[in-house]
Amino acid sequence: MSLKKQLPPKALTLGVALAATLVLGGCATYDDDFARVNSRLDQLDTQVQGAARSAESANQSAQQANQRLDSLESRVQRLEGSPGRVPRG
Repeated sequence: MSLKKQLPPKALTLGVALAATLVLGGCATYDDDFARVNSRLDQLDTQVQGAARSAESANQSAQQANQRLDSLESRVQRLEGSPGRVPRG
């Protein structure tokens, strides 16, 4: 005998409605999970962007320090290459 013949129509309808509710209710919990994952990804993205800005700033500071060292190096070489002073007296 088929299931349709064994159960009254109201019971069959109730069973289908209950199964659909359980299936759709189970999917609703994934929305919360996706929202949490998206929130965490947004936080990580913000941290990565901050780190990238910090790295760029550090890179610019290092380039400026290298330029200052280069200018000092050329001055030191000029001073070392110039003739020494003759002491008086």
